[in-house]
Amino acid sequence: MRIVQRGRGEEGRERITVVPETVDDLWHLSHVLEPGDRIEGDTTRRIQRDEENLRDTGGQREHLHVTIEIEDVEFARFANRLRVGGVIVDCSREDQLGHHHTLNVEEHDEITVEKVFKPDQIDRLEEAEGAAENPEVAIATVEEGAASIHTVQQYGTEEYASITRPTGKGEYARPRAELFSELGEALSHLDPDAIILAGPGFTKADARKYIEENQSELSDRISMVDTASVGDRGVHEVLKRGAVEEVQTETRIAREAELIDELTKRIAEGEKASYGPEAVAEAAEFGAVETLLVLDERLRTERHGEGDWEVDADDVIERVEQQGGEVVVFSSEFAPGEQLKNLGGIAALLRYRLQ
Repeated sequence: MRIVQRGRGEEGRERITVVPETVDDLWHLSHVLEPGDRIEGDTTRRIQRDEENLRDTGGQREHLHVTIEIEDVEFARFANRLRVGGVIVDCSREDQLGHHHTLNVEEHDEITVEKVFKPDQIDRLEEAEGAAENPEVAIATVEEGAASIHTVQQYGTEEYASITRPTGKGEYARPRAELFSELGEALSHLDPDAIILAGPGFTKADARKYIEENQSELSDRISMVDTASVGDRGVHEVLKRGAVEEVQTETRIAREAELIDELTKRIAEGEKASYGPEAVAEAAEFGAVETLLVLDERLRTERHGEGDWEVDADDVIERVEQQGGEVVVFSSEFAPGEQLKNLGGIAALLRYRLQ
């Protein structure tokens, strides 16, 4: 989730403009939007012109900018969209006022929500914004003859692959390597940041050894957890033990440590690096920022108007993203974040050295 702007609306309401960047973000929004709230965004609507009313043509679709007073909200999980229905109260075409319309919100659509936000709803949006930095985790469960892969989402887990290859004895038995090979290929195609390999007995250890030998790029991402079951029940055991949170934390710290090490190395050698709000903003203006590093604690302070930066943090972030740069928000809870704090809370790895 990217929070673009916050301001005051009518009748004591607050206006927050957001861009959902994942299906998870759409799910979060479904828990924030309520009947009576207002949502504003771009849409298309079939409009029948006066001359067409004499015959049933169905009208033509036009692009409109609308504000809807919400009546119902549906998270269409498998369609990857959020359906928000209600009455049009503001529109770029006045003749559409009062009509019912459904706004289909998808990933990367910019919308503005106007409502009296409850504290927990603000917390949910801000947590969704921070969660964008969480590593992607896959849970692979394996036993003799069967394996499955589930992806971890904030709204739950989804099955990505289910593999059955009978092993052992019998007419239909297959070598274990076939099962492990298909599991490894599926994980390689998914390409998650971290993999939790779970299941009963020693089969998962054999699977790990095979994958490390044949998909070596996955070697450093795999950790193992003992579970009594596989499939959905095995995934539930993994989640219950907190293994996902542990892996995400370790993976995030490793990524942040790698970036801060590269930054300090470049600074020491006078290479392509910049730090401090003014210097980083200047680099962003020149389109020189390859990776922007910003501390979550400092970002919150600046957004709430309590900081002392001469530059707008969100302007810098938006400029970097528009120029194809990467933005990494560091956690203030871990050592790499503390190092970034000592450098002013914001820094950048540059594409080229600035004079």
